[in-house]
Amino acid sequence: MLHRLLLSKHLEEDEILVRSVHKHWLLGFRALFWPSLFFLSGMSVFIVQPTRPFLLTAGAWCVVCAIWWLRNFFDYYLDAWLVTDQGIIDIAWHGWFHRQSTRVLYSDLQGVSYEINGVLGTLLRYGSISVEKISTGSSISLDHVRHPKQVEMLVLRKMEEYLHKKNLKDSRQIQDLLSALVAERMQLQDVSTEKE
Repeated sequence: MLHRLLLSKHLEEDEILVRSVHKHWLLGFRALFWPSLFFLSGMSVFIVQPTRPFLLTAGAWCVVCAIWWLRNFFDYYLDAWLVTDQGIIDIAWHGWFHRQSTRVLYSDLQGVSYEINGVLGTLLRYGSISVEKISTGSSISLDHVRHPKQVEMLVLRKMEEYLHKKNLKDSRQIQDLLSALVAERMQLQDVSTEKE
């Protein structure tokens, strides 16, 4: 349900979401740790001292912590890649009123690569994955991705399927064009032989 609300609005109508790729869950945990701790401390103050001044102070404190928690959650969750049947959508969330989305079709991809760096990345199996565009030579990347090799293999497999479908569609269009030209030539030839 969270996918539908937050991520599916980036998809086209006929596009199918294959997988959403987020940063490692430990980064989400780290981002939510302090807001959660301060929220719980505000609640514990209210439980220990349930008077009106503490209620107002703890309530205001909990509202601020809840907003902080939501902001950190969205910052973690909405920095993602959407791997679809047509391409990759890179979503970046920079705050409440600033979102950025970049779409790269599989036909525009030059290469996919991943990198696992450091002891922690090796032990927890996370790394960076990047995709290079043909047209500009620029690349988009997502850091701290869990199992980056699997994501790379998924992107390459979907890219191959997309290009195969596109080639079949293009070959059908060429066949239709050639058959129309041949039919037209045959009609012209029949008309010219009837005139003679």
